[in-house]
Amino acid sequence: MNKKQVKRAAVRTVNKAKETGAELEKIAKREYAKIKKQLDTTAKKVEGFVKKNPEKAAAISAGIGLALGTIAGILASKKKK
Repeated sequence: MNKKQVKRAAVRTVNKAKETGAELEKIAKREYAKIKKQLDTTAKKVEGFVKKNPEKAAAISAGIGLALGTIAGILASKKKK
């Protein structure tokens, strides 16, 4: 291959990579929009549940906090050993 052929091949490869990158960006933006919509819907459902059941919500939150704290404590104690 001479220099011109190498340069043409490199330019084609770069252009193809740019096209692929643009396609991936479009896909990522669509997926992000879907996930954001799902999270917004879920957040509204959770908010409604909390308003209707504040005691249950507090108990669930406390339980989750206790579980996460316990896990964090276990992991921290393993690192010290």
